[in-house]
Amino acid sequence: MKIYLLLLLAFVLSISFFPTDALACACCAERGAYSISTKKPSALELDELKRIQFGTINLYATAGEDIIQGIASPGENYSISGLLQSNSWKFDIKDEAGKSGTLNLTKPLSMVAFMADIHDNGAGSEALLYKEWRFKYRVQSGSGIFKNGIAPATEYFLVLQGRGNVCTQAEDFKNWRLEITGKKAGYAFFGDLKAPA
Repeated sequence: MKIYLLLLLAFVLSISFFPTDALACACCAERGAYSISTKKPSALELDELKRIQFGTINLYATAGEDIIQGIASPGENYSISGLLQSNSWKFDIKDEAGKSGTLNLTKPLSMVAFMADIHDNGAGSEALLYKEWRFKYRVQSGSGIFKNGIAPATEYFLVLQGRGNVCTQAEDFKNWRLEITGKKAGYAFFGDLKAPA
């Protein structure tokens, strides 16, 4: 019994020497943090992707200099419904005239996870990291306004952007960008994300 009490006292004394923040903050980001890795998406990351909800959508163009190729009669205003699930990611996109199309993207085999302290959150001890999850792979198919722009080897590049600590979850991401490139396609959409499901 005495040994048990001595061990318990030793444990209580040992944890009192560590700051509570250090014990409770496994997800905290240190100032100057930087990480970039290419890897297979984990089960946890795929679960977080399923929670992503697309909100606004804009067609990217730079002062009329870019030629938008692969969208039948490009419009100015669009709406989007996107699902990042199973083996195919599906984007249903409709313009203000009611013309619509679907992009089916093959789920990528790998992803790039990037996070960095960009030194913009004052002098606090914890950094608020800028984050990106990047996915690049093949477009499986396109219909409607996208049908004529899909040729063999057409690719997509999807980026989710946000801020947070070292532990990434769907709530961290606030913006997105999707670029489609290929023999008959060259366009990009971007927008905001809604609160995750």
